[in-house]
Amino acid sequence: GLDFTIVSPKEFFPDSEILSICTPIAKKNNANITISDKISLVKGADSIYTDVWISMGEEALSTEKKALLQSYQVNKELMALTGKKDSVFMHCLPAVKGEEVTQDIIEGSQSRVWDQAENRKHTIKAILLATL
Repeated sequence: GLDFTIVSPKEFFPDSEILSICTPIAKKNNANITISDKISLVKGADSIYTDVWISMGEEALSTEKKALLQSYQVNKELMALTGKKDSVFMHCLPAVKGEEVTQDIIEGSQSRVWDQAENRKHTIKAILLATL
């Protein structure tokens, strides 16, 4: 199994219905799911993954969401908290540099964002082929 940790403000924790589905699957596969608002739990992480803070249609919530998420920005300090020089950064794109991630991280050596985007293209092609 693997260890999967979500670190976010409590306001953005996954819905309990989703957790009630995922938790038994994780247990069956010797995996652990941890959910916390404590940033220190990134220690030991192989990968840090984030998403855009403000999705299309949520612009009215922009100020409130940014205030809640600012201390969770992926930056040098957060990546250093993993305690691992080989931890990688991932993002599903599009990213807003300076909000959820700093430019030095998304453009840096730990970033796998561009490989991730390229691999998505091949995954989509495979799905299209499978549905023909």
